[in-house]
Amino acid sequence: MKKEVPVEKNQNLQVTIHDLTYEGLGVAKRDGYPIFVENALPDEVVDIKVIKAGKNFGFGKVLKLVKESSQRVATTDNRLLQTGIAPLQHLNYSGQLAFKRQQVQNVLQKIAKLPEVPVLPTLGSAKQTGYRNKAQIPVRLVEDHLTTGFFRKNSHQLISMEDFYIQDPVIDQAVITIRDILRDFGISAYNEENHTGFLRHIIVRRGYYSHEMMVTLVTRKEKFFDGPKIAQRIHEALPEVVSVMQNVNHEVTNVILGSHNIVLWGQSYYEDQLLGNTYRISAPSFYQVNTPQAELLYQTAIDFAQLTKDDVVVDAYCGIGTIGLSLAKRVQQVYGVEVVPEAVADAKENAKLNKVTNISYEIGNAEDVMATWQASGVKPTVVMVDPPRKGLSESFIDATVAMAPEKVVYISCNPATLARDLALFNASGYNIEKVQPVDLFPQTVHVESVTLLTRREK
Repeated sequence: MKKEVPVEKNQNLQVTIHDLTYEGLGVAKRDGYPIFVENALPDEVVDIKVIKAGKNFGFGKVLKLVKESSQRVATTDNRLLQTGIAPLQHLNYSGQLAFKRQQVQNVLQKIAKLPEVPVLPTLGSAKQTGYRNKAQIPVRLVEDHLTTGFFRKNSHQLISMEDFYIQDPVIDQAVITIRDILRDFGISAYNEENHTGFLRHIIVRRGYYSHEMMVTLVTRKEKFFDGPKIAQRIHEALPEVVSVMQNVNHEVTNVILGSHNIVLWGQSYYEDQLLGNTYRISAPSFYQVNTPQAELLYQTAIDFAQLTKDDVVVDAYCGIGTIGLSLAKRVQQVYGVEVVPEAVADAKENAKLNKVTNISYEIGNAEDVMATWQASGVKPTVVMVDPPRKGLSESFIDATVAMAPEKVVYISCNPATLARDLALFNASGYNIEKVQPVDLFPQTVHVESVTLLTRREK
């Protein structure tokens, strides 16, 4: 028998919000049927218009706020919600921290079936706006002008913006300056529908401590006749710029970067500091976007491991070496592995730059390299992992368990894949001792965390 949907599209309703989804949408129910509502908080009563009514759930749009939550704060710009840049900007900061802790608790209970694991209160960020050290800004033609902004959620419609709220304001201003220089040179903006035009994205990175800036212009074609002149103009207008790169992305794709990088002006990297070490960061390399909170995240991981001079550490997914180099002086030896060759080149350079000699790096899939290390007699006491959002593969977990480290410290940027992986580790002989959420991304729903695992005695 077909289930009847209790609401209809375009229907106006008054509802009470009971919860928030992991995406920060308010949850209301009508006869048990969930309706997800943007810009609505628990305990609020809102008048909504149903904008979508599917078989199992619907979506509503707020028409009027009837009863306001005590945790609501005034929003600065509706475009930040429309684009998904700051989906929690209407929730006060203590509420955001509690929400992020709850997300971790939820997945540990529902996915990992580990409800007894302590999840500590989320460590907050001193800066809750203007904290991002990296901007990736799409470029499109709007009203005959090369325009920068951000896409409306679930669409490819560019909304023109100059103040991105969560980015370093110096970066926001730099994007405007670069945009205007590109307009002066008559550079054409990318057209996604026809795969025509030249410039796809402007990427600006700025060192939190060094203030050095790198500008990357992502283009559809390699030939860039005015590239060196434009790069020179950018440096003259923005003296902090030490590198102007061209990244070539020929593909019809949503992926921002292509594989080919060209130096248009200056050097191929910029530098910044983290926990007292200096890092060279190249255009394709990953580097945490909130530097002070990254320091707190990594320090938490180091503290959880309780490292000694006898420890041998594997730094899996090591990137440019930030975690391994942060702890190298406390331990006997560090082995780093990373699949991105440019990142490993940066990591080796960073080890030299910081005069760290007890660390070595390999290029490859972590589980394959770890199996080789194990065969050659490497016996780590601690394995540190900091994987991408998709988490760990079962083969990586098997390779880690085979090495039998006393401790695994798991830095995660995705609670759902963390929970899945912790369940596998737990089934393979590791206790999940505690989880510490850390807020690297205020005003958004993203949450990082550090988890300590210890090997059970057989």
